[in-house]
Amino acid sequence: MNWGLRTMLKELLEKGFGNDLDLNCAEKILYGANWAYDLKLTPQALKLAAGFGGGLGVEAICGTLSGGVMVLSHLYVHRNGHESGRIKALETEFISTFQAEMGCTDCHNLKAKYRNEQDKCNKIIYKAAEILDKIVAREGLPQAK
Repeated sequence: MNWGLRTMLKELLEKGFGNDLDLNCAEKILYGANWAYDLKLTPQALKLAAGFGGGLGVEAICGTLSGGVMVLSHLYVHRNGHESGRIKALETEFISTFQAEMGCTDCHNLKAKYRNEQDKCNKIIYKAAEILDKIVAREGLPQAK
């Protein structure tokens, strides 16, 4: 499929972006954001999300949240996480909004509530993407240096 112009992350994922790559939830968020927000992450950098799917592989914190924090860090951290409170505020907003709308943040309970064999974890992935889109739309994409 030709993905044409850049789009919002949620819309991109809803259209099936990444389905042919058999990506986990964290990878779908990071790979999709790389395309939607033009992050310019290398294939090697994208591989960093592999171990975060399935709640770190042990159904702990949802991989969509891990992937989303990776996106926020890439966009809004210049050097490291201690340089300002901005990343902490953004990830707090991202995670608390997700928790308020989905009822929890752990993979085990999210899968029990929202996952099915036909759609897999798409409802969870789309919600994380929707929240990221809102934050990125408000905060803007950093200018290339």
